[in-house]
Amino acid sequence: MSKDSVASHQKFKTGSRLNFPLVSDEAGTLCNAYGVWVQKSMYGRKYMGIERATFLIDAKGVIRQVWRRVKVPGHAEDVLAQAKAL
Repeated sequence: MSKDSVASHQKFKTGSRLNFPLVSDEAGTLCNAYGVWVQKSMYGRKYMGIERATFLIDAKGVIRQVWRRVKVPGHAEDVLAQAKAL
């Protein structure tokens, strides 16, 4: 999920050969609800942006695990291991 447009998501999905849906939240409703629209800082400049995070949600819609400030290396493997443990 991101605040990028549906068209932007489709272009990314096609270019990356993804086989699952991406969520466009241009209004920021879900980003705010999940607490990922946060104040960031770069070179002393403060701005609002998305904090990279992963939410593992079970079949009943319950959030089972949250990873904040995600770093890409090894992350997918960690999420998969947690999902298998449910």
